[in-house]
Amino acid sequence: MRVRDFFARRCKEEDGMKKKGRGSRKRQKEKRTLRQKISSVLLWIFEIAVVVLFAFVLVYFFGQTRTNVGQSMELTLADGDRVLLNTLSYRIGSPERNDIIAFKPNGSSTSHTHIKRVIGLPGETIQIKDGMIYINGTVYLEKTDYPLMNNSGLADEPITLGVKEYFVLGDNRNDSEDSRYADIGLVNFDYIEGKVWFRISPFDSFGLID
Repeated sequence: MRVRDFFARRCKEEDGMKKKGRGSRKRQKEKRTLRQKISSVLLWIFEIAVVVLFAFVLVYFFGQTRTNVGQSMELTLADGDRVLLNTLSYRIGSPERNDIIAFKPNGSSTSHTHIKRVIGLPGETIQIKDGMIYINGTVYLEKTDYPLMNNSGLADEPITLGVKEYFVLGDNRNDSEDSRYADIGLVNFDYIEGKVWFRISPFDSFGLID
């Protein structure tokens, strides 16, 4: 009788240990599953954050839009054309000759954004004589055959640019208010909003801008 009771207790103890072991393995499996779910959610959140950050950087540095106002940049840009700005370019570098830039004249917060082409760079001396551009006393031969300018404006006399100043002209040279006139004048680097690089409308002119 005692032997039978002893073996019965042993069987119960072994059954209890087996059940306890199965319960422990089940809890461990549940913990692993929970950790995997948490890891998946955190990874998903991280991926979303990276995409949002990338989109923000892309729009902030390359996707800001401006509208060209007036005919001063024809035939390159027409009145009402919508363009994108590259704002990163001038954070790591400076405007180059022939860049098309967007700026606020004299930093005016009430003026609309003007779009013009860079002709003169800091430290250079600019003059317009007989309708042609002179840079440091030498005729500047442009890649595009622009018409001779009828009005030299302020550039009738030599203008020496300061360390942060740029001389700009509209491509429609005889119908453009630009650095030849006091209302625009020389463009300070601090007032440049970015480099115009892409036209988004009208759709039939969609593409890069030279």
